[in-house]
Amino acid sequence: MSELFLVVVSGIASGAVYGLLGLGLVIIYRATDVVNFALASMATLAVYVALMVVQRGLGVGAAVIAAVLVAVVLGLVVRELVIRPLGTGRLFAALVMTMGVSLIAEAVISDVWGTEPHAFPPLVGGTVTLGSATLATQDLVVIGVSAVAMLAVGYLFTRTTLGSAMRAAAESAATAQIVGVPAQRVARIAWALGLGLAALAAVLYVPRVGLAPTVLAAPLFRAFAGIFLGGLTSMHGAVIGGVAIGVLENLAASYVSANFRDTFVFALTILILLLRPQGLFGTRSFERV
Repeated sequence: MSELFLVVVSGIASGAVYGLLGLGLVIIYRATDVVNFALASMATLAVYVALMVVQRGLGVGAAVIAAVLVAVVLGLVVRELVIRPLGTGRLFAALVMTMGVSLIAEAVISDVWGTEPHAFPPLVGGTVTLGSATLATQDLVVIGVSAVAMLAVGYLFTRTTLGSAMRAAAESAATAQIVGVPAQRVARIAWALGLGLAALAAVLYVPRVGLAPTVLAAPLFRAFAGIFLGGLTSMHGAVIGGVAIGVLENLAASYVSANFRDTFVFALTILILLLRPQGLFGTRSFERV
């Protein structure tokens, strides 16, 4: 029983990272209709800057703040210089541009810091014993910090004027502009918030696996699986889907085979999408033809 408990908690910790990445993707997509494939690479670049902060002896807390701030700035720059000039309705062009930005970010990382993995310190070291189970304190911190970030985003979108404006723009940018919601400002905030969440996910994830140029490639695809499972337009669906993917992959790796972990997770996701194409929490859209 203690082994199952450890597997589930570790899966929730991984899923919390996928949920944060998925939440960032959904926020940007709902506000601007752009699927940002550069999210992971830009967040990784921000964490490399945070590594420099750690190496200067300023502490992990300062490094986390630096990573989030750098990611926010990168998000705003890419949005204003690369995505906004494309105009509205250029969804495929925007998708390709984010792929290009991702390749550029990875090339910059490789040229400046190299391709060898770097160790990144955890927020908290040590272990915690619960009954007969021993848990890494970092896993509990990942779950706690992710939960606080997700609740803060939920409060922003449901309890504040800014959140109402962002939800209005997500429903219909044209209608929101008519009633006075500044669409461009909402888009900037969405990109900043999405990249900030991605950077937070990155600094929570890299202490477990090491920091490398493509360290978030696999988590990004699992985050996509989570948002497709939960519903592409649902923020709470992205979080629940991400956590579900994390737990499922850990259970599959522990009790089936580590080689079939991704096969099991993505096969289940495809099955659910075949039965419910809009995802578990998404809304079905209808078009008149």
